[in-house]
Amino acid sequence: MGIWDKLWGELVDVIEWTDDSRHTLVYRFPRHGNEIKNGAMLTVREGQVAALVNEGELADIYTPGLYQLETANMPILSTLQGWKHGFESPFKAEVYFFNTRTFTDMKWGLRNPLILRDKEFGVIRVRAFGSYTFKIDDPAVLLREIVGTDGHFVLEEIIGQLKNLVVSGFAQVISQSGVPVLDLAASYDDLGRFLTREIKPMFGDYGLLLEQLLVENISVPPAVEEALDERASSIAVGDLNRFSRYQQAQAMRDAANQSGSAGGAMGMGMGFGMAQTFGQALAKGDNTDPLQPPPMPDQVNEVKHYYAIIDGERTGPLNLAAIKELIDKERLNQETLVWTAGMTDWTGADQVKEINALLQQQPPPIPQ
Repeated sequence: MGIWDKLWGELVDVIEWTDDSRHTLVYRFPRHGNEIKNGAMLTVREGQVAALVNEGELADIYTPGLYQLETANMPILSTLQGWKHGFESPFKAEVYFFNTRTFTDMKWGLRNPLILRDKEFGVIRVRAFGSYTFKIDDPAVLLREIVGTDGHFVLEEIIGQLKNLVVSGFAQVISQSGVPVLDLAASYDDLGRFLTREIKPMFGDYGLLLEQLLVENISVPPAVEEALDERASSIAVGDLNRFSRYQQAQAMRDAANQSGSAGGAMGMGMGFGMAQTFGQALAKGDNTDPLQPPPMPDQVNEVKHYYAIIDGERTGPLNLAAIKELIDKERLNQETLVWTAGMTDWTGADQVKEINALLQQQPPPIPQ
C-alpha cells in the first residue's frame, strides 16, 4: 500500500448523528463547504432516516444501515453532479438526518371556548383539551414544505402549527356533528378515534403522520355545571316522603333503645308519637312524591292491553277501544285467539270477560 493510499484512507469521512435530545426532528450534518469525500461511510441508526440533498434538490434517501458513499452506487446524485473533476474527487452534498421515532404527549387545547348549538342546552360554550402523538412519515415532503435550509429543526418550531391543526380540526368536526355535549363527554375514546381519522390528512400535508389523538376533557361553563348538579341532586333525593319516614323509623329505634331516665321516658313518648304518625301514614297509603305532580285522572288506573291473532299474525298491544273497532269491522269474532297479561295461553275471544261483553253488544246477523 502506497503512502497516498494510506493518507486517503485516513481522510475518509464518517457521517453519523448521535443526538440524545428528545426534541430534534431534522439535523443537517456539518461539513465545511458541504464537501463529502468519495467513499465516506454513512451510518443511519434505528429511528433515523438520512437524505442527501444536492443544491436544494433531494437526491437519495437512506434507511437504517451502514453505507459507503461512492459515485458508483449513487446514480441519482451522480446524474445531478456530472462529476466534472473525476469520480475520485470529493462531491458537494448536504446530509440531513430525520428523527423517525414517535413524539408522544403533545398537548392541545382550546384557547377560547367553542360556541355550539346543543339540542338540550341551546347555544352553549365548551372547552376541551387532550394530547396527540405523531411521527415523520415522508421526509421529502417535510424537507420541502417545512424544513427548507434549517440545519437544526426542533419540535418547538412546528408544535404551534400542529396544535392549531388539531384545534381547528376539532372545532370543525364537533360543530358539524350535532352530537349533544353530554354524549360527547361520555364517549372520549370513540371521539378520539374519529378525530384522528379526520385530522390525519392535515398532518400528511407536512409529511407527518398523526398516530393517535386523545380527548381528555370536554367541559361546560360553571353555570351549566351547577344546573346539572342540581338536577342530579333532585334525582338522588328521590321520594322525600319515604326518606322522612325512614328518619322517623330511625328516631323510633333510638327512642326505644333509651331507658331508665326521665329523658329516656320522654324519648319513648316521642318515639310512640312518631310511630303513631308513621302508622297512620302507612294506613292511608300515602306514597306521593312532593316533587312530582299528581297523576292525571285517566292515568290513575293502569290500562289493560290485549294481543290478538288476526290473519295469521300477532296484533297488539290493543286496548278495549281498539278491540271494539276490530269487532265492528268484523275482523275479530268469538273464535279469534286473544291473550293478555296473566293468561297462560291463547284462548278464544268469548272466553275473556271484557271482550265477550263487547261481542254481546253486536247485533245478530241479518235474517235471510
